[in-house]
Amino acid sequence: MSYYFAIVGTQDNPLFEYEFGTSKQGGDGQSRFTDQVRHLNQIILHSSLDVVEEVQWSQGQMHHRELHADSAGHSSRYLKCIDKFFNNYISCFVTGAGAKFLLLHQPPPPNPAGSSRSSTAIGANPTSPATEEAIKMFFTEVYDNWVKAIMNPFYKQNMEVRSPVFRARVAAAGRKYL
Repeated sequence: MSYYFAIVGTQDNPLFEYEFGTSKQGGDGQSRFTDQVRHLNQIILHSSLDVVEEVQWSQGQMHHRELHADSAGHSSRYLKCIDKFFNNYISCFVTGAGAKFLLLHQPPPPNPAGSSRSSTAIGANPTSPATEEAIKMFFTEVYDNWVKAIMNPFYKQNMEVRSPVFRARVAAAGRKYL
């Protein structure tokens, strides 16, 4: 399974991007996006921002989503899988300050040999409860690290995050949960 993670600011500007592959079920952590698709990842994620805002502001969805309050009292929401583009699924987490964590995940193609191993993998079914829980845990850990990164007194809202420590922590969360 391949992943493309991006943090989008309140002005729909990219703040952070990271591409990785699964480390579970014997994965090597390398993404398997083809070169033809790799350049479309950012476009696919940004095209889902309208869906994110629709879900974010719709009253009916508020009761079906999980809320998480941080120490400052801002509530964050995990919106689950919000969009699909061909074989790419987009999951979202919105922070209380309005930053959006977007994860594009592309399940591996079906194994022609019929191996049952791929059907039990977290990424085999992108909308399964196990996959949703793993993505939620990934977002929660990244959010905790995000809060620490933006607490830097030199950080300004909607500024790109270039911290190698933050990048390493996102990578570690990806290895741990996805």
